[in-house]
Parts: sequence; C-alpha cells; structure tokens
Amino acid sequence: MQRLPLRRGAVALAAFLATLGIAGAAQQDTSRDRPQLRAHRLQQQPVIDGDVLGEALWQQVDAATGFRQTEPFEGQPASERTEVRVAFDDRNLYIAAVLFDSEASTLVISDSRRDASLGDEDSFRFILDTYHDRQNAFMFGTNVGGIQYDGQVSNEGSGSGGSFSRGSSGANLDWDTTWTVRTRVGDFGWSAEMAIPFRNLRFDSGSGAWGVNFERNIRRKSETAYWAHLGRQHRLHRVSRAGTLVGLETPRQRNLQLNPYVVSSARDDGVSDQTSEWDGGLDLKFGVTPSLTLDVTLNTDFAQVEADDQQVNLDRFSLFFPEKRPFFLENAGLFRVGGRSSSRGGVELFFSRRIGLAAGQPVPILGGVRLSGRAGGLNVGFLNMQTDESGDQHGNNFTVARVSREYRNRSRAGVLVVNRQGTGSLAPDGDLNRTYAVDGQVGVGEHTELTAWAARTETPGLAGRDHGFGLGSSFSSPFWRWRAGYTEVGEDFNPEVGFLSRSGYRQVNGYARRRFRPSGEGRVKEFGPRVYYDSFWDFDGFHQTQRYSVGGEVEFRNGAQISFSGGGRYEGLVEPFLIREDVEITAGKYDDTGIFIFMNTNRGRAVSLFARVQAGGFFGGDQLAIDPSVSIRLGDYLTSEVSWSYNDIDLPVGAFKVNLGRLRVTYAFSTRLLLQALVQYNDATDDVSTNLRFSWLNEANRGLFLVYNEISEFGLLARQEPDRSVIVKYNRAFDVFR
Repeated sequence: MQRLPLRRGAVALAAFLATLGIAGAAQQDTSRDRPQLRAHRLQQQPVIDGDVLGEALWQQVDAATGFRQTEPFEGQPASERTEVRVAFDDRNLYIAAVLFDSEASTLVISDSRRDASLGDEDSFRFILDTYHDRQNAFMFGTNVGGIQYDGQVSNEGSGSGGSFSRGSSGANLDWDTTWTVRTRVGDFGWSAEMAIPFRNLRFDSGSGAWGVNFERNIRRKSETAYWAHLGRQHRLHRVSRAGTLVGLETPRQRNLQLNPYVVSSARDDGVSDQTSEWDGGLDLKFGVTPSLTLDVTLNTDFAQVEADDQQVNLDRFSLFFPEKRPFFLENAGLFRVGGRSSSRGGVELFFSRRIGLAAGQPVPILGGVRLSGRAGGLNVGFLNMQTDESGDQHGNNFTVARVSREYRNRSRAGVLVVNRQGTGSLAPDGDLNRTYAVDGQVGVGEHTELTAWAARTETPGLAGRDHGFGLGSSFSSPFWRWRAGYTEVGEDFNPEVGFLSRSGYRQVNGYARRRFRPSGEGRVKEFGPRVYYDSFWDFDGFHQTQRYSVGGEVEFRNGAQISFSGGGRYEGLVEPFLIREDVEITAGKYDDTGIFIFMNTNRGRAVSLFARVQAGGFFGGDQLAIDPSVSIRLGDYLTSEVSWSYNDIDLPVGAFKVNLGRLRVTYAFSTRLLLQALVQYNDATDDVSTNLRFSWLNEANRGLFLVYNEISEFGLLARQEPDRSVIVKYNRAFDVFR
C-alpha cells in the first residue's frame, strides 16, 4: 500500500509526458511578427573602441531598427532611435549598437561592476539563441560606462536560478566568458562595440540561423524597448519570441583553455599558532565539438568567492544559501530538476553546495570533470567530483548525469541521475545515496505552461515512501498571472545531494494576480490585487503548515512600488523545537494572522530606500519584523547598501529580539579594478564578520584577488583576538590554439 502514492504520481507523470511530443509538434509558431536581421561577413577586423558612427565599415552592415516599448506604453514605438548591427569574421561575432538620445546629458550610469543590474540605468542587452531551440540562450549587455554583463538563459529563465528565475534578469549571471566591449558618449547619445569570440559560444556546427533579440533601457523615462516585440509580462529571456539572425557562417573551432591558479593563505584564529600555506591547481576547458565542452578541475579552490549573506532562522526548517562558486554555476540550469516552490517546502534534486561544503565549512575537493552542451539534438550534462577526507569525515564521490530535449512551443522532457558514494578508509560499507528523476514541460498557446517531475531515492536503511513528484501550471498574460501546483514527498525520500527542507508531506499552493493599467501618463503605471495560498499535510492527514494572504500592489512610473497584504499563518507541531537557545516552541496547533507591507523608492536615484514590515501573530504570541535598507551611489564608482533586520518576538514561553545588520560597499577604480567590502553583525552569535576583496581582473573574472576575512566577537565578554585570515590568489586563462 505504501507504493500507491508513487504509482499514482508515476501514472500521472507518464500521461503528462506522453503528450509532450504530440503537444510540442502540434503547436504552431505564433510569432508571426518575428523580425529578421542579416549578419554581414567582414573583410577586415573593426577597431573595438565604441566609435560606431566614426567607422565606415559599419555603414555597410544592415541595421536592426524599429524598437517597440514594453514599458511604459506597451506596443508603442520607442521614444529614441536605436540601431544594432551584427557582423562576423573567422574568429569573432561583432555587435555594434548606436543608442541615439535627444538628451544625452541626462544619461544615467550607476555601477561599474561586472554583471551589475542594468535595470536602473541606461543600458543595452541582447540574447543569442545559438542552438535556435527557442528556449536557451547566451545573454550579453553593457551600460554607458562599458561594463561586461553576461549570463546563460535556460528554459526561458525558469532554469537559470531556481524554481522561478533568479532576479529580474532570468539568467545565470555567474557564467562569465572572455569578450570585449567599449562604449562612447557624444551629442548623439551613446554607442557600444562588442567582440565575442566564437570559441566562447556553444552552437550547432553549420547552423546559419540563430535566435536574437535586443533590449534598450532609457532610465530617465523608465522605458524598456525591444527589437522583437514582447508583451509587458515578459522580459528578454523570453527566447521563444526572439527574432532571427541569418547569414552567419560559423567557423570550425579548436578550443583548449588552461586556467592555472596559485594561492597563498595565512590565518590567526587568536587561540592556536598562526598558520600559512601555499597551494595551486588547474582548470582546463576543451571544446569537444562546437556544442559540447569538457571541463576538468584539479585541486579546486574558491578562495575569491564572496562570503554568504547571514540569515536568522525563526522556523524549524533548514535555511537555503545559494551557490556562488564559479565552477558549479556554469551550465547550472542544465542540471536543475524540481524546484523550491516556497521557503517552507519544495525540493531541488541536485544542489551543488552539497559538494565540498559540510556544515558551512569547506571540504577539500581533489578534482572533477564536467561534460556539458548538446549532442545529437539532446542537451547533455555529466558531472563527477571527488572530495578528500577532512578530519573525521570521509571522502565522497559525486556523479550527476542529465539528458533533456526541447520541443516546440516551450516544451521539453528529461531524465536525471544523482549518485553519492563514500570513499576512503573512513567510509562505512554501503555508504551511498542515489536519486532517479524524470521531468517535463508543455507549453500551451502563448501564455500557459504545464510542468511535472517525479523522482525516487535509494538510501540504505530507508525504504517505503521513497518517492517524490510535483505537478504545476502557470499562466502569464499582460493582465493576469497565476500559478498552481501539487507536490508530494515521502517520509523516506532522501536526496542527499539535493535540497529538501522537510519530508513526508503533500503540498498544494497557488498564486493569482490581476493587473490594471490606467490610461494616460499619470504617476501610477500599474496596480492590482493578488491572492496567495500554500498548505502542507502529512500522509495521515495532519495539517502541518498553511499560509494564505490577500493584498495588492501599486507600481509607479518612476519605478517606486508599494505592496500590502493581510492573511493567516497556521503551524501544526507534533514535537517541540528550539527557536532560540533558551526558548522552546511546544508541540501544538498555532493559528495566527498578520499584515505585511513592502515599499521601495525610485531605484534609479542616487539614494533609494527599501523597507519591509511584518506584524501579527507568531506561534501563539506576537511578532514585529522590520527590514529597512538604503542604497547610495556616487557616480559609477561607489555603490553601497546598508540594511538591518529587526525582529521583536513575544511568545508565551519567552520573549527575545533578533538583529542582523549588513553593510555592503563596492568601490570601482575601473571596470576591472574593484574593492568590495561585506560587514555583517549578528546578535544571535554576537559576531561581527568582515569580508574584504580586492580584485584586479584581466578577463572573465580572472586575475589577482586579495581577500581578508575577520570574525570578531561582540560584547563585553568578547575575546581580545579575532579570527583573521588573508588570502592571495592569482589565476589566468591561456588559449592553447589562439
């Protein structure tokens, strides 16, 4: 009888996936207004200096024009003219953009960091659907200051950074590659020239047509315009609506890149003797084919990675910290199956932070390989990593294999296998864990997607309800947005190389929002109501958790926003848990209500404010949570943010306050010379942590890094000596066949 839920889920999923080929093949391309641009072969290499108007060869190349607004007036012609030209030779793809502006003196530039958000300044971005599958793409962009902005779009943004796309970009911005960009400002507005080596892109050999779309942002008007028109519910990562780039003659590539590194570190923890050490390693990237890449890493090191943002856990579930390590972030969307449907539930079947990290502390990674890309019309991904023994922890070998395929109209299907095997003399016999999964999506018309996944795990000592599956649907139009889903996870479901906040539950959730846009040019751009529901039960029908809310939001034309909601929170506890070291929440049923308010001012200003306020019942008591923050920018060289999280908890079993402060500062001497600081205070541990990073970059976020870390106890009884460490790292890329 315990297998019945899995059988029901498997049958439902099988029926769902069986429609993939039929539905995908039956769907017709609804993009009848899809524009087309011809790329031009150049006989001489252009000078990449940003001066597009002053270089005669660009005047012989066809230009993409006729941009139309998505914001603020959907469908209207862009208020300023934009011209984009595409050319190529045997080595590079060239993009030249002229962004005319009748008020060039008002151009807004706010950041010089690589991959900084381009939404709050004048900017230019584009996508390249190099496989022409209308779901995946590379994304590039820049601002007036000439920063490098690059990322990968997977499954139109849904596979780029979580269950629903990470941030507004919908792209994995942690993917970096080597390319060149220069900009120039004049009375005409501004222009940009880019050179992207073919060897750093992945494409099907011989394909002469790619998907492409261009985006222009005019900040003082809060205007966003696209070459291939999009509805206001979509963003640039809507690859299926992209135009077509024709005339390309992609060259045959030989690509072998070596990335050695050397690192020196010293530590003084204030207790034991000072320590210092030298180390080194190597990353290798080899283009097996133009569409398939082999990555090898030896003695992997992530010393230059920014520290995690600290969090305060006021619940009984595990906190989620995103992956930041570069090796695991490239092609991360290819391996993503499942999804964190809420902060209290959901599952990611592969979560790379399980490799090389244990209890937040690094575990030595001896090395690994990754094969990713496309072969025979299939998206393929293979990852194998080996960690070393560390203290009393044994080593582990991790293997992940993924195959998927795209169909028409945003449809796809795939399989995933994940394996962890204990290695070394410290590993007990039979120490393993495996996950097997299938997943798929069907696009219905222009606005609807249906998704599903199903999985089983294999763990010695855990058998019975070792299944998990989820079904979901979403709809997005200019006026309505909604999603609904059902997830079931058995008590014995144990994806050890994934992320699972709880087990043994059935979850139902849903969200709906209606959008209204006033006519005319008033201050309010959009407003509307929304509702939300999320609920969990165990397999005996016991109600574990419930959230519901009704509210609304108002968005102004300058980007300011305010949202508000009121609703309920229910928790059913079968056993107590410690919310603080000296405060225990007892078993029982807790049914509370409360309100939530969020606001932000115009983010394009030099000073912008954010605030979240939550007030209401909390486990039979009261909670007041206030999270204000202020962002300050000075030109394009200094960006800073000060934030504070304050919680005042009053429970029948005790009262306490929680404070978490954060200061983040970046000073950009240039787009490649940066000083970054992250200082955090957490009164739960009475610690002040400092992470300082100086980086002198040469290409693709490689170069010289100087990192200083310090953890100091705070308070009257603090020890005299903090825990300090200094790390110096240098890495560089060498193209063997260049």
